[in-house]
Order: sequence, then structure tokens, then C-alpha cells
Amino acid sequence: MAKKTAGESEEAKLKKKLTTKKADDGGAAVRALRKRLKREQRRRRSLALRQKHAAGKKAATPAK
Repeated sequence: MAKKTAGESEEAKLKKKLTTKKADDGGAAVRALRKRLKREQRRRRSLALRQKHAAGKKAATPAK
């Protein structure tokens, strides 16, 4: 399976969909989109935290 293209992120797509659906008040559809968005945000944050921990003390020094 090929990697996804680096165009628009999944998080950005979900945010767009959520703002359009929110105006329509879709009920279950809006709730499902919100859950998917939160899952993507958790995934992004956990990845950043893993990379920070993997870098060790080097991450603590500010990049110049």
C-alpha cells in the first residue's frame, strides 16, 4: 500500500467537513466527524510526544 500524499492533512479535511455539517446540524453524522477529528488530533499529539521523548536531552536545547 502506498503512502498518502502530503497534500491536505486528514485533520484539515475533517475540520472543513465538520464546519459545513455543523450548520446543517446533522446529529449522528456531526458526532461521528467530531470523533474522527479528535482521534486524528490524539494521533498527531502522541506522535509529537514520542518523537520528543526519542530525541532525549537534545530536544530540551532550543534550536538556533
